[in-house]
Amino acid sequence: MQTSLLPPGVRLGISPLSWTNEVLEDLGGAIPLDTCLAQAAGNGFAGVELGRKFPRDPAVLGPLLAGHGLALVSGWYSGLLAERPAAEEMAAVTEHASLLKAMGASVLVYGPVGKMVSDRAMDLPLSRRLTLDADAMAAYADRLREFEDRLFDAYGLKLAYHHHLMMVVETFDEISRLVERARCGLLLDTGHAAAAGFDYTRLIERFGDRITHIHLKDVRRERLAAVRDEDRSFNEGVRAGMFTVPGDGDLDFAPVARFVKTTGYQGWLVVEAEQDPARAEAEPRAATKRAFDHVTSLFGAPA
Repeated sequence: MQTSLLPPGVRLGISPLSWTNEVLEDLGGAIPLDTCLAQAAGNGFAGVELGRKFPRDPAVLGPLLAGHGLALVSGWYSGLLAERPAAEEMAAVTEHASLLKAMGASVLVYGPVGKMVSDRAMDLPLSRRLTLDADAMAAYADRLREFEDRLFDAYGLKLAYHHHLMMVVETFDEISRLVERARCGLLLDTGHAAAAGFDYTRLIERFGDRITHIHLKDVRRERLAAVRDEDRSFNEGVRAGMFTVPGDGDLDFAPVARFVKTTGYQGWLVVEAEQDPARAEAEPRAATKRAFDHVTSLFGAPA
């Protein structure tokens, strides 16, 4: 099911993070994939992003999603362009990009990780994040530009660069320097912007024409402040519930709706919340239904 309230060409999807965490395997580890898909579809979402429990064979994944009436939105790709040339990145992305293309996705979510930003970084204090100097950032942007061109030529996929806490490009200034040079597609993540200390509307105002994908993540500011004040890690922040679904936290999502309605944005809005599904406040079926109702309410009264 998909609400008719969204503008033509815009669909509302969900991340499986509300059911199963990608890194913290104890969070939702026992929840079956079929439960995630059934509840996502039952709550009205039109598609899902990839998660660690998803099969990677299109011949298996296609019928699985179709059985629930869901499309594949996209999927996170852990990129190493901060360290290697675009040609090597293209060789590494082959399997992932081929899956997205076969499943009818139009964008690839690029996560800036690699050797210098390992999974361990998510367990370091937030103050110990890695950064790039001006020369390294420029070289990174140039490789990203080349990779985006190659990706589209080979697979017809648009790049959606995911600014992310603890992953090299986090602050508004860093995002600006990268995107201004690379002129790449940008993923707008409302929660990561707020957690990095800036209003996500600044990205809309400056790079609205570069936004190719949108993640709708809410923030509980009081819990985020405690994580920052105590210099805790990203993963500790997730466990503490600093993120939540739209409507449960302190962010205003009306500017996203205005952007979508007034600019002709075409693509997905994806509800995403890294939480512990065992907490009553984050029980997946109820939390994602609240998110669906909140987001669709921004586009008009329920049908």
